[in-house]
Amino acid sequence: MPRRPIHLDLPDPTGRRALVTGASDGIGLHIAARLAEAGADLVLPVRNAAKGEAAVARIRATAPRASIATPALDLSSLDSVAALGERLRDEGAPLHLLIGNAGVMTPPERRTTADGHELQLGTNHLGHVALVAGLLPLLRAGSARIVLQISVAAARGSVLWDDLDQQRSYDGARAYRSSKIASGLWGLELDRRSRAHGWGVTAALAHPGIAPTSLLAARPELGRSRDTASVRVIRALSRRGVLAGTPESAALPALLAATALAAPGRMYGPSGPGHTAGAPAEQALYRPLRSEADARRIWAVSAELAGARFPDEG
Repeated sequence: MPRRPIHLDLPDPTGRRALVTGASDGIGLHIAARLAEAGADLVLPVRNAAKGEAAVARIRATAPRASIATPALDLSSLDSVAALGERLRDEGAPLHLLIGNAGVMTPPERRTTADGHELQLGTNHLGHVALVAGLLPLLRAGSARIVLQISVAAARGSVLWDDLDQQRSYDGARAYRSSKIASGLWGLELDRRSRAHGWGVTAALAHPGIAPTSLLAARPELGRSRDTASVRVIRALSRRGVLAGTPESAALPALLAATALAAPGRMYGPSGPGHTAGAPAEQALYRPLRSEADARRIWAVSAELAGARFPDEG
């Protein structure tokens, strides 16, 4: 049976500037394409320039007049994040939306960022913390919504407080869960602190459910020479429309969370069975995300590890 498309009306974003990380393929590309089709101006930072050019071509196939910039960014390098922040601050244009979508998942062996952090912690979480901090003047100028893309993996487990960088014992799945829980806690704390200190930005969380993307596919640069069994199963389920969405449908929760239709400080994801596929909707926060004490703790730890400073902290 053909899968029925899921419709989501986006408020008109014409003239608004949206930055989306991880938009050169997969879910991020579909997020960016939908925003461009609706009229937003795009900033799509990319690590691979050729993939960025291909993404722009795909987006312009349906949004030929789209304004798209693809500056260089490697979220696994805090120097690269700082350089992008400096470049965009020098340009001075306000940002109205930031969707932190980029990420890596379960390298088979422990890998580190340019700064020596475990790769998933550094890319999925610390890179986005540093990015938001570096771009905060532009985000404040645009009264921006910040959306952090977490994962169904964040529904269980905890932050690996005693071994954040997995230096003593590496488990890729545990490290991935930890990075996504950290990102979710930090995003909720960002929203609370913005309200408390008058920063003028809002933040919400989204998760895409389950969909076939490159996260679990062959990634030789991460030491994964072939597709995982998990992604093969996900592809089969997606084709049958059973318990898995598509990259297009998986983009919808972040798009919903990015709009005024969604309340800040909340989480959005697919509404189908198990919240793995289906139309986007608000969902109860996962249990590991509910502790404000944990959120304050990860805020302080993240600021130290990412070198991030916010207005109330000097």
